Amino acid sequence: MPLPAHLPRVEFIIEPEVNTEGMKKIGEEITETLEYVPGKLLVNKYIRSKYALANGEGIVIGNLPSRLIEKGIAEASLLAYILTSKYVDHLPLYRQMEMFKRLGIKLPPSTVSDWVSYSLNALKPLYEVLVSKVKACSYLQADETPIKVLDKDKKGDTHRGYYWVYHAVKESLVVFDYREGRSREGPEEILKNFKGYLQTDGYGAYDAFGERKDITLIHCMAHARRMFEHALENDKDRAEYALKEIQKLYAVERECRESNLSTEEIKAERQEKSLTVLTSLEKWMKEEYAKITPQSSIGKAIHYSLRRWKRLSLYAENGILEIDNNLVENSIRPVAIGRKNYLFAGSHEAAQRSAMMYSLFACCKKNEVNPYDWLKDVLNRISDHHISRIEELLPNNWKKSN
Repeated sequence: MPLPAHLPRVEFIIEPEVNTEGMKKIGEEITETLEYVPGKLLVNKYIRSKYALANGEGIVIGNLPSRLIEKGIAEASLLAYILTSKYVDHLPLYRQMEMFKRLGIKLPPSTVSDWVSYSLNALKPLYEVLVSKVKACSYLQADETPIKVLDKDKKGDTHRGYYWVYHAVKESLVVFDYREGRSREGPEEILKNFKGYLQTDGYGAYDAFGERKDITLIHCMAHARRMFEHALENDKDRAEYALKEIQKLYAVERECRESNLSTEEIKAERQEKSLTVLTSLEKWMKEEYAKITPQSSIGKAIHYSLRRWKRLSLYAENGILEIDNNLVENSIRPVAIGRKNYLFAGSHEAAQRSAMMYSLFACCKKNEVNPYDWLKDVLNRISDHHISRIEELLPNNWKKSN
């Protein structure tokens, strides 16, 4: 396969093992291979010259560059590596310390934990701005995922907390908000002043938002499709029919995406092609529901969709809306991977701090920004960056400093 042009090249000139004197060179054969150089640590040594002023009036010395941790030995590059490894690559701190040992330096666990705390405290204002930005958006997708948290009141036991995740589709912003439970208090606080479209998977905690005049609640076609997938073993013919019809809806979405249509053009395509499918599928479900056992898998699938059909179909009326909630679910996937590695959060506070980093790194992914490059630059700048312009450091606005 062709190797990326941006990777540095080391050239090796290989001459034939014969005397080439008198021969005419007619070309070259080029072979490229991929080599790995293990990560390395190096020491920045700042040597500051000191001068005595004339007439004994004092001493001047060069100023150290601004650093996130005053008098600390960790540069922003090291802090960014630790945080990216922990929250993007899901490497717990103790594993990272073992890796540093192989590179020749032993870092005390308390020191590394302090570095993480300093970094997260510095990033907190940026997270708060991100939350306020997402709250002000007019189209959000919402979902939630569990996280085990150590319970200090129950030795050796864990508490089941939840990350509530909000994805601003148009702005490509994501917020993780940790809550100790799955009741609606979390979204009620975040969405207190929200106005616009709210897309969910149909979980009952969001139902109350559908009663508010400023919110249009829409549901997720992918969840309806999964219900029919689960019903294939129960009633193959009916489940396959429903899945084929739903697939027609997704074919329209794929065509719109591949043709890079505008929102108005997407709406026109849906009105012309999707509405017919949605209408006929609803009619079919109503007819078939009278013929089947409601408690069967196919019965539950049809009942699930019919109860939500108006909100499942609303996407066809507006070109900015998505057919499903998959974009916010994609943002949640890293948490599921991380759970397998770190198993639980050490406290409710730690879970919320993790929510902050998951948010910022999810925004990097949505905006195709390298998370390590972004974080290294931001940690270098944030201490001196004016708080009134902190929004400039969000991944969707970020411009790397020179």
